[in-house]
Parts: sequence; structure tokens; C-alpha cells
Amino acid sequence: MVHLPAPIALLAPHQLGTLVENRTVYSLDAFELSVFETHQTAHQVPLHLGQVVLTTMLQGKKVMHLAGREAFEYLPGESVVVGENETMHIDFPEADAATPTQCLAVAIPTDTIRQTVDLLNEEYPRAEAHQPWQLDTVTPAHAHFHNPPELTGTLERLVQLSRSTGRIKDVLANFTIQEMLVRLMQTQARQLLFHNYRQHATSHRFAAVVQYVKQHLTEQITVEKLAELACMSKATFFRVFKRELGLTPVEFVIQERLAEAKRLLRLPAATVADVCFRAGFNNTAYFQKLFKQYEGITPGLYRKQYAA
Repeated sequence: MVHLPAPIALLAPHQLGTLVENRTVYSLDAFELSVFETHQTAHQVPLHLGQVVLTTMLQGKKVMHLAGREAFEYLPGESVVVGENETMHIDFPEADAATPTQCLAVAIPTDTIRQTVDLLNEEYPRAEAHQPWQLDTVTPAHAHFHNPPELTGTLERLVQLSRSTGRIKDVLANFTIQEMLVRLMQTQARQLLFHNYRQHATSHRFAAVVQYVKQHLTEQITVEKLAELACMSKATFFRVFKRELGLTPVEFVIQERLAEAKRLLRLPAATVADVCFRAGFNNTAYFQKLFKQYEGITPGLYRKQYAA
């Protein structure tokens, strides 16, 4: 399911200063938020914002060119972290008046990043001391990702604050940008473990947990067993797992089973009932309820849309 912040109305043609990367800026003490719109095809458009930036696509398609990485498509529901003083070069292969691109960019002060990271490492350390909290703007797999709902919700509040008025606006903005940084680092921690768990299985206790879940999806998986693998008490494991990765162990198991269910639903011969049990669920009604909750459509409709 694509997770997008609430829509932002496009500017009318007479409001545009330029058809390529027209920028609307909201400046607060805690951060600067920009909304970029492009209404015509363009290629290799440079963009330099100076600070660390979290960008999120709202509509349309871009092709991003960043130093040291291969060019990649950038689509709605995805975010890209851009390093301090890094210049983006952007293609807009499909943009026109009928299908413009729209993108958010949140510029984050260096001091805010440092203070947030220091606070987390001092008060809420990660499970492994050799992997402290940090914001990764370099590793391609960690700097380009699909938005989890928690990050999307925080971005939505940033937009609302930026466009609001009120005397405590900047106070709320300071708390919200720190939350966004936490959500962003949790998302990167997930990327590290969920996609490279084999590489870290002997050095990170949660990687061993991820590996076990992936290998035993169709079996009963208990939090007690996962806590044992992590060498933690059940309460500590549950608390630290959620703090570090942004979701509970139970939510992680559900998401893994739903990912497997989506893979199976794309097979022509698969029935919804078969998929339910093969993905590790033992109740079809519960499976269908969860699938609709997480994916926004029923398993049957998903199968019709995506079956090979």
C-alpha cells in the first residue's frame, strides 16, 4: 500500500513563477519545508538546498541522479534522503500541465540532527552498542525507501504546521521535526535488518529474530520465542524492538505474512483460502480483515488486479 501525506492543492497556472521546480517555501525556526511542482518535461535540472533534506514524492514521476549512485525512478509514496551540500540532478520525463510532479522537501538543521541523535544514544540506546543511532545519507538502500505509515503521518503534521498560524506553532514544529528524525532513523534501521538480515545475523540480535520469522512464517511464532532469540526478557524485547524499528514484533510478523500473501496472490492458480494458510494465517476472516486494513483492498480484489 502506498502511504502518502494528505494531498496539497496544486498551484493555479497564474500562480506559478516557473513551470520547472516551482518552489513554495514555508520557513520555521525548526525547519524549512518546500513544495516543488513541475508542469513540463525537463532533464538534468539541478537542485541544491544546502542542508540535509528529506524529500517525499506526492505525485508524478522523477528520475533522480545523485553523486555515487545509479539513476533511479522516484515515485509517489517514496522518500529520498539527500546529504548536506549534495546537489540533486532531476529528470521529469512525464511532467506536463495535465500530469505535473509534486514533491515535499524538508530541510533539517545540522544542530537539530546532532541533538536528536545524541539524545537517543544517551537515553534510548539501540540494542547493539556497536550500531548507535545515526542518520544515514550515504548508503543508497537506506536513503531511498517506501514510506512507512508512521513517517507519513509525521510528514503530514509538518505540512499542517507549516501552513498554519498560531503563537505556539514553532514550539510544536520543534517537537515534530524531532519525531520525524526518529521515524526516519527507525525506517533506516528496518532497511538495514529486514533486507540484509543474513549479513547481520551473527552480529545483531534483531537480525536473528528477522531471520527466524522469515524461515518460520507458516508456524506459530510467539513473542516469547523471539525474545529468547534476542537474549532479552519478553518485556525488554518488546519495548526495545518497537523503539528501534518503529513497530512491534507482532506487527512485524503480520507484515511479513502479508508480504508473502501478496506474492502468492499474484500466482494465477492461487485461491484466497489457499493463500491465507500458506502465508501463515489460520483464519480466513481474520486474514481478509488484516489484508484490507494494511493494503486498502481485499485479497480477492488484489488478486484480480495483480495476478500474472
